[in-house]
Amino acid sequence: MKLKNKKLLVGVTGGIAAYKSCELVSLLVKNGADVRVIMTEAAQKFVSPVTFSALTNNPTSVHLFGNKENIPHIELVQNADMLAVVPATANIIGKLANGIADDLLSSLLLAANCPVFIAPAMNINMYQNMAVQSNISKLKNRGIFIMDPDEGHLACGTIGKGRLPDPSRIFKELCSILEPQRLFSGLNVLVTAGGTREPIDPVRYIGNRSSGKMGYALAEVAKDLGANVTIISTVENRKCKLDRHISVETAQEMYQQVLQNYQVQDIIIMAAAVADYMPTFIHDDKIKKTADELIVKLTKTPDILSILGSQKNDKILVGFAAETEELEKSAMNKLVRKNVDLIVANDVSNAAIGFSSENNQVSIFDRNGIIVKSKLLPKTEIAKLILNTIAKLDLFKKTIIRKGVDNND
Repeated sequence: MKLKNKKLLVGVTGGIAAYKSCELVSLLVKNGADVRVIMTEAAQKFVSPVTFSALTNNPTSVHLFGNKENIPHIELVQNADMLAVVPATANIIGKLANGIADDLLSSLLLAANCPVFIAPAMNINMYQNMAVQSNISKLKNRGIFIMDPDEGHLACGTIGKGRLPDPSRIFKELCSILEPQRLFSGLNVLVTAGGTREPIDPVRYIGNRSSGKMGYALAEVAKDLGANVTIISTVENRKCKLDRHISVETAQEMYQQVLQNYQVQDIIIMAAAVADYMPTFIHDDKIKKTADELIVKLTKTPDILSILGSQKNDKILVGFAAETEELEKSAMNKLVRKNVDLIVANDVSNAAIGFSSENNQVSIFDRNGIIVKSKLLPKTEIAKLILNTIAKLDLFKKTIIRKGVDNND
């Protein structure tokens, strides 16, 4: 069964298409998913909660506050693999886009750390309204999955775009998100991770706080998507089973290893925090604590990203920008100056998403500006978002054609 052991939350809102959710829920359950349905008050005007309880063999949730000790929206969303809203009215889309949580479903949407899927369905004029389209754009930029409605006969008697797609198509879309196609099959991906250490003497070094967690998350997800992965890292993660691991310590060592492995790669993701400067002179012996001051002269390290950008040709190059201020300005400047395809930027002054955190929140930029802005998510989910963004690049599609690989297995 495709969805065995998957825990899914299905939100149903008050549109005429709510009846189609019954078929979708049935398909999910038949394919092994553990499904819980959350209905809005308006949705009950179209389908009874009893119907969904019978289909899922689970209670259907409607009210924000119940009799249990745990807060319902926290309890429901804690272990979910996905929250899908089918159908999604203009009302629930507006609430999510603008951070409104005034019922159970809207509260769940804001509390969710799992992928969120939205299938809009409404009158054509409502769907085309600038406010609705603006809200949908906001959600797409946050990394929320949106399935466009179909064109056809609508409940109001008109013909146009706004019809909920067939449940079988929605089911396939959900499966593709939960069990992603091996989009990177046959591609060579190089990831750098961790922070470099520049020795002053045999004991001391200049370093940074990078844990390498984001780099390893990217490497693992890329492998799951079918890529042949090489990771060059200053830290070791024994739980991570990759095709090829190269250990380095300094910026110079990373530079040498990246250049040695660069030519065979299709995609290079420079997630490592590489030192900008290194001591000009490294002492052979430990420096004694005798003087009141210690002056260490520094020399610039090789700018690996700029060097790769100057010879990137048809390779996809992704850089990272860990910033504490002027995030967008710094990221765009780095993208243009270093000739990369994407820059992934985050604010490391925020303790919740800084170095060593299990979570991250990023903005992804291309040459037109910001294209994706995520919410706070586990680094594995951020890795999926970054790789999905790479897969949408025209250069990625050209790479697939050039290499003649099948990435739809």
